[in-house]
Parts: sequence; structure tokens; C-alpha cells
Amino acid sequence: MIPWRVFLFFREAIFTGTYKKDYEGKLDASYDRDQNRYVLGVRQGDSVITLFYQKLELEVNLYNYGEIAHFWVPRYENLRQLEFRIAVLWDKYTYLGENYCSEGEKHLVHLADVPALNFCSYCAAPEPYMVPHEMPKESFLQGLDVMEQLAKQAKDWLLVGWIRFYRRHPSTIVTRWVAHVLNHSIHFGFVKNTYGNDQKGDGHLSATPVRKKAERTAGTVSEKSKRTEGRTGKDGRICRNCAAGSHLQLQKDQLDLKVYLLVSRQGMVNQKIQVEEIEL
Repeated sequence: MIPWRVFLFFREAIFTGTYKKDYEGKLDASYDRDQNRYVLGVRQGDSVITLFYQKLELEVNLYNYGEIAHFWVPRYENLRQLEFRIAVLWDKYTYLGENYCSEGEKHLVHLADVPALNFCSYCAAPEPYMVPHEMPKESFLQGLDVMEQLAKQAKDWLLVGWIRFYRRHPSTIVTRWVAHVLNHSIHFGFVKNTYGNDQKGDGHLSATPVRKKAERTAGTVSEKSKRTEGRTGKDGRICRNCAAGSHLQLQKDQLDLKVYLLVSRQGMVNQKIQVEEIEL
């Protein structure tokens, strides 16, 4: 689910023409200014729509992406959830801009460029839904700085050592190793501290619901690609947070609704995910 909604409001607008709501085909649009008002023309086949307006307002509603549904891809569930939140933050920062991010989010967004923490190591969505992006070396190093700071906050000194080794040897083998050890129980404090299950707010991957409005007096608003809303995994399952270390799992089986609880437990070496069905 996309953790934001964007609305365009045309103020003092006059609409002419016939809009075909069921039209499927090519759209041609033109934009111009007529004295003190703006003109937007849209062609739907043989139909032309003209919109005259004085002012265009952009309103963006932001939601807590720490509490929205996401894919459930088996194995490394806690890390896939971390990757999902980092990717959503990267989407918001890239498509909406830094004005819609808190200071903490501007800091954490660099984690998206660390292969040991992103889709390169454990993808939280099936491949057709992924939107890979370039990872410049500069941003990769900034991401390691952020990662090391979080490890220090969690007092995970062993992980701090691995991150420093990763900085000196950023190879594929080291990337895979760092991604692998993050699933060890000893590093769970770092993972929990990063995706903010304790809801500490700014500085964690848990956005505060915000309603922001920005006014535009002219021009076009470029539409950028967004993550698919209401996505499900290959088996039709959607995972949602319900408590620290636990996830609420909903699956629709024909007409029967089944609810599963995914409980994260610390094993001797790795994090263990136990699936329990809840009787409704």
C-alpha cells in the first residue's frame, strides 16, 4: 500500500466538453496561459475537454508506513520487513521530495543504497513489482555511516566491526555475508532499533501521519511511478504489523477468511518465525 495520497485541486475552475470516464486509449494534453487564468486541454479520441482555472493546489496526505500491509515472502521475514520500509522511505524521498520527510527520514533514506539491506539481499516483494535503482558509491558510504550509527545505538559492537570490514571490502561475497549475519539473534537489537517496532518516532523507519498542503499557481505536476497498492504475495497473502516481534497475516481462501499470526522468536543462532493460525 502506498503511504501517501496526492490530490490536485483546481480553484475557480470552468469545465467545458464531455469527459468519457470509461475511455481507454491515448490521451493528448496541452497547457497554456490566458491572461490571468490557466488553460488545460485534454483530448480523448474525438472528444476534447478544456479546463480553465485560476490556481492549482497540491495536497499530500502522509501515512504511517510502519502500520500498512505489505508482501509476505517466506524466509528472513524480519529483514524483508526492514527492506520494505526502507524501500517505501526511498520512494517517498524520491517521488515527493525531502520537504515531505522528517530530518530522521532524510538520514535513514541512505540505507536504501546499502546492498546488504535492500532488495539485492532479501526482496520484500515478488520480482515483477520491484523498482531497482542506481546505488552511487557516495550514497553507499553514507548508508554505511547510518548503519554503523544504528549498530552503535543498539550496542552491537560485533556488527560495527562487520560494517567497517564491509566498508573496506564492498564485494558481493561480503555483502551476502553481512546480509546473512543480520538474521542472527545477536543482531536482532539492531534490526528492531532500525525499523522502530517500539514506535520511538523520528529517527526510525516509522513515519508520523502528516497532512501537508503545497500550493501551485501554474504548471504541470509530473507524475512518477509508485508502488502498487494492495499488493499481495505469490500465495495471495498480505502481512501486517500487529505488535513488536509479531505480524498479523491475512489470507483469503475462496470465501473463507483465515488469520495467521507470525511470531518472531530468538533462536540459538537465527531468528525463528513461527506461524500460528487464529480461529475466528
